[in-house]
Amino acid sequence: MALIQPAQPDAPEPGEGRRGRKAVRYAVPAAVVGVTAATIGLVPALADSGDPSLPSLTAQQIITKIAASDTRTVDGTVKISTDLGLPSALSGGAGSSLFGGAAAAPALGSSGSSPADPQRRLPQLLIGSHTLHVAADGQDRQKISVIEPAAEYSVIHNGSQVWAYDSSSDEAYHSALPARDTEAAPRTQVPDDFPATPQAAARQILKAADGIASITADGTARVAGRSAYELLIRPQNAPGTTVDSIRIAVDAKTGVPLKFTLQPKGTGKAAFDVAYSKVSFGKPAASTFAFTPPKGVKVTEGGAPAKDRSPDATSGLAAPTVIGSGWDTVAVFRTKGALPSGAGKNAKGGAASILGGFGKQVSGSFGTGTLFHTRLVNVLLTRDGTVYAGAVDQAALTAAAGSAAR
Repeated sequence: MALIQPAQPDAPEPGEGRRGRKAVRYAVPAAVVGVTAATIGLVPALADSGDPSLPSLTAQQIITKIAASDTRTVDGTVKISTDLGLPSALSGGAGSSLFGGAAAAPALGSSGSSPADPQRRLPQLLIGSHTLHVAADGQDRQKISVIEPAAEYSVIHNGSQVWAYDSSSDEAYHSALPARDTEAAPRTQVPDDFPATPQAAARQILKAADGIASITADGTARVAGRSAYELLIRPQNAPGTTVDSIRIAVDAKTGVPLKFTLQPKGTGKAAFDVAYSKVSFGKPAASTFAFTPPKGVKVTEGGAPAKDRSPDATSGLAAPTVIGSGWDTVAVFRTKGALPSGAGKNAKGGAASILGGFGKQVSGSFGTGTLFHTRLVNVLLTRDGTVYAGAVDQAALTAAAGSAAR
């Protein structure tokens, strides 16, 4: 499990290995926002004017600095903001968000799972604005705490143990991780490479963008009181993508990404922004990663996921396939059977009725369906129950659906 993923000094630099380059191109939509299959105010991160005293570096030198970073400890505050331009019913506070609250959350995790289950709670960070406290001591000890006005939710990874505690429900979740070298080991209960820190988001996008984007050095900045170099990434040969640019601020001293900002095409705020507002690279106290459930707290044991607890089983979606590659990739999910007539409009309660309020009816060679549009991700739900999703515009999405139907 990798909650925060400290830098790995032996990580290959972008451009190393044609086979790896080809494989990661298909990960672009997930790397862009990490919510393509589920979706559907930029918060300042103490960034100010650049540091004129920094020596000039090329883009490759900055990328090399990231790859060579041996920083494995961190303790800081991170602010995450996602602004997809959704209606208020979907993008409001935790109580009104489509993925907020106990009623809607099981759709993102296992059916009937604990309110403290990370698979159920962490995806909610990708809607709205959130403040996190993050700490890491190497690959085996990490902690993420989501700070809310009247509650706190924490996930702690300490060796082979994962604990999560939700103060609002007063419930805890526990799971023992399998041995890393066991090929048949089940997936951990926390998404790998979850973009809870700038370095996690930057690592994913730099790998995925290699060879299919222009990457340039674009000045300097001050982030969380530290001097940083800025990388600017722009998609190439991808007319259908909704991504305009991605900006990464890299700490001049340690090579650790401090800020990650994704700007969609058009005007307005960033669609996704994750940045440190305060950070230290000293080693956190060992007690940071210790957890004992308070007396009276209900504890749900995770264990090895059963077949009926897999995402495919709980969501009714078959394993996704992809159409296209790179920034123009469209993920295709096929449900188990066609949706009932008027599902997007007439269903009472749940995601369907909420989504129906902003979806629009479209038709083409794929037949008819409902298109759900955001500033970054577009989703097409066809009458036969097929879902097409990607960080592409409507024309690219419906063209992909049409090609699949032929």
